[in-house]
Amino acid sequence: MKGLVHIYTGNGKGKTTAAIGLGIRAWGRNLKVLMVQFMKGLPTGEACTIEKLQPGFELRRGTEIKKFTWDMNKQELQELAQAEQAILAHTIKDVVQGDWDILILDEIVNSVSCGIIPLTDVLAFIEDKPEKLEVVMTGRNAPEELINAADYVTEMKEIKHPFNKGIPARKGIEC
Repeated sequence: MKGLVHIYTGNGKGKTTAAIGLGIRAWGRNLKVLMVQFMKGLPTGEACTIEKLQPGFELRRGTEIKKFTWDMNKQELQELAQAEQAILAHTIKDVVQGDWDILILDEIVNSVSCGIIPLTDVLAFIEDKPEKLEVVMTGRNAPEELINAADYVTEMKEIKHPFNKGIPARKGIEC
């Protein structure tokens, strides 16, 4: 089976949830799933759940960030970029040498759109990925080049969100 490329993008809630749902479906069919989260490191409910699905569904967390990129100074952004690019390089090396069926790159689209990870690196990986590897990417503001390289693209559209009323992320619902 040839692996395809999926993107869940948009400003609405549910991108990571959709990717995890696909991962759980694959895990249920005895496919090996690797999920790498970029720019996420704080404790989340999905991390607790995926831990229970090992060894067939593995989660690797990226750099823990405690503020939004637009609140970071130049040095913080450079440090984040170095760390996130290293995580991508390590992930690529691992999936090329490993025996994974599904690779979920959570928030990598956001990392690209923020300039943290070069678009060219992600496009090169897609072009040279192992043929059977299914790749799922999430994040806001998917660039047109990434959309063109994908086989599936789903946009989550925000109609209404409690964050806009000052309600922070709630444990078990948003995190």
